[in-house]
Amino acid sequence: MKVAFIGLGVMGYPMAGHMVAAGHDVTVFNRTAARAEAWVNEYGGRAAQTPRDAASGADCVMVCVGNDDDVRSVVLGESGALAGMSTGSVLVDHTTASAELARELGAAAGESDIAFLDAPVSGGQAGAVNGALTVMVGGAQGDFDRAEPVIAAYAQRTRLIGPVGAGQLTKMVNQVCIAGLLQALSEGVHFAARAGLDEAAVFDVISKGAAQSWQLENRANTMASGEFDFGFAVDWMRKDLGIVLDEARRNGAQLPVTALVDSFYSDVQRAGGNRWDTSSLITRLKEQD
Repeated sequence: MKVAFIGLGVMGYPMAGHMVAAGHDVTVFNRTAARAEAWVNEYGGRAAQTPRDAASGADCVMVCVGNDDDVRSVVLGESGALAGMSTGSVLVDHTTASAELARELGAAAGESDIAFLDAPVSGGQAGAVNGALTVMVGGAQGDFDRAEPVIAAYAQRTRLIGPVGAGQLTKMVNQVCIAGLLQALSEGVHFAARAGLDEAAVFDVISKGAAQSWQLENRANTMASGEFDFGFAVDWMRKDLGIVLDEARRNGAQLPVTALVDSFYSDVQRAGGNRWDTSSLITRLKEQD
């Protein structure tokens, strides 16, 4: 298929590369043109000067940028992707953004008979590099069926959850679960150290029981050794949790632990950990030793 990919950050750069490997004809756009040029040098394809140019003639247009306003800036307006898209094409937003934005974009796309899917991803930079992301999608079944073969280039699991907005709401559930789990894991790692246990042995044995999780298997040892210069940045998690807490205020959900962990992440930011991995929550506990 002819595909456009807008946004070549740590996630989008490898995601777009996987589409080339899958045989798609890919045009990219990035606000920093040098990044797009580097991508073309590595993967081939073409770099466009505007989102509209990138989207012109594309069957599917993928967007993966920073936040709601970033999405609006590359999708809407005279130079935005929608202005270049053709009737019957599909716009897929992989940005973790608000459900409100998803509905706004769905309505804007519908005015031009363009399909829209909100499709945030989980799996982090490693999942993007390895083509093993989980994609949670909101939209219509027929639109999903057309876009899913393209998304499959960088996803190991893709599922349609419900109408437009459902993908973003599902990603919010994902972040709520991860936030609480990482604080609990931080406390467990901290407790093991203070108890004088062989931490590696502890993590190995409990990872085979009811405490098993991706975070335990992939982050416990690095948390114990104080390694945080990788993974999903604290700044990004705070952005996501802000979206979650805003939505909770709208729908009445009670999220006391999520709000508490969000405040803990603000402590990490004040300590200079803006770009540390989210597992850096443990640094708050080590500071109290």
